[in-house]
Amino acid sequence: MMHFEWPWLVAALPLPLLVRWLFPAHRPAQHAALKVPFLEDFSLGQSPVASHHQRWPLWLAALAWGLLVLACTRPQWLGEPIEQAVSGRDLMLAVDLSGSMEERDFMINNEAVDRLTASKAVAAEFISRRVGDRLGLILFGTQAYLQTPLTFDRKTVQTLLSEAEIRMAGDNTAIGDAIGLAVKRLKDQHVNSRVLILMTDGANTAGAVSPLKAAELAAAKQLKIYTIGIGADEMIVQSFFGTRKVNPSRDLDENAFIKIAESTGGRYFRARNTDELNNIYMLLDQLEPVEKNKQYFRPHSELYLWPLAAALALAAVLGIARVQL
Repeated sequence: MMHFEWPWLVAALPLPLLVRWLFPAHRPAQHAALKVPFLEDFSLGQSPVASHHQRWPLWLAALAWGLLVLACTRPQWLGEPIEQAVSGRDLMLAVDLSGSMEERDFMINNEAVDRLTASKAVAAEFISRRVGDRLGLILFGTQAYLQTPLTFDRKTVQTLLSEAEIRMAGDNTAIGDAIGLAVKRLKDQHVNSRVLILMTDGANTAGAVSPLKAAELAAAKQLKIYTIGIGADEMIVQSFFGTRKVNPSRDLDENAFIKIAESTGGRYFRARNTDELNNIYMLLDQLEPVEKNKQYFRPHSELYLWPLAAALALAAVLGIARVQL
């Protein structure tokens, strides 16, 4: 919708008429003149039509003044209301992109998908529900990277998560570095709650900081960590000798993840399939509830430049016409 920030400036519209009334134009004195009975011969072709055409600068000036007043009222275009955060919570999501995440032991719509695809689908729904939180995204493999700084823009976080690819950050798993990066990004934030959700399918195999040492730093900074171990316990694979059962999550270091979560006041969860992963995020919604009281703001775009530019263009036309006349 259209909005005028200073609508009271419309009162300046009749200002030129007021000035003309208070300070009338000076009329030259009437002097005696020779009366000629055939005055029409000296009219130089003047006609009512020509006189009418000479008044166009006045109408152009009036239009330019109107546009200038319109620009002074500061017209704006207001967008749709957007929910603004009031919860005072910073929530960071750390997602494992190591090579083991390509294991296809999850199902979505009766179709086998890799662990990262299942994680994206469930985490995206979780992100969309986090109205009131500032969200950030860390992607880690051999290295840990801050993909999205803390922001209220949930759609951007969803988009960047959906664009993540396996091995994009390396083939190994630097869990300690991911926790350390979250501590670094959250330690100076003055908020009521700091939360890290760490999702991985293996053990720490890279990085400069051990996970337990990073967890100690997190606890000192009052950063609560929820750890999620993903991957099926049993999977049937085909081989040259027939089918056999394997454990695709044999490298999952559950003991370390339990210690990390408990040392920071969080919890460890185990997700063996898509349903369990979805239930974990639903439980996280209960453990870290979103704020019920919402505030809104409306983005606006300034429009005063258009009438201002039109007024200046008309003023330029008037100036050129005056010089030519």
